[in-house]
Amino acid sequence: MANTLQVDVVSAEASIYSGAAEFVVLPGESGELGIYPRHTPLITRIRPGAVRIKPADGGEEEFIFVAGGILEVQPGVVTVLADTAIRGHDLDEAKANDAIKRAEEARAKAVDKQEIATVEGELAILAAELAAIRKLRSKR
Repeated sequence: MANTLQVDVVSAEASIYSGAAEFVVLPGESGELGIYPRHTPLITRIRPGAVRIKPADGGEEEFIFVAGGILEVQPGVVTVLADTAIRGHDLDEAKANDAIKRAEEARAKAVDKQEIATVEGELAILAAELAAIRKLRSKR
């Protein structure tokens, strides 16, 4: 198992994934990151988007949407502390589209800068979720 790493994806609600993997790909603050065994130690923020995990047992790639958070890479261990994390099979395109419509309506009704900024942040996360859903769907 020298060519694997332990991957843990957790959110405030639950542990979403824990297991050995060949590699992990996720949206880092400065762009997409690929983490392989023996990667240099690293701590960085992650943007909303898709986390892809290739299990060490050769199984099907795991797909998780994260709405931002922190990535920590240590020798042999990758930890994703996500603000929100949703397993790929739990993503719902219709719900995401409805949430975008509601957020756009809220933005139209927003009156102060704080309210507008909050709604636009939500819209950015929802757009990333929708992009992740479409990416997952294209892989199937």
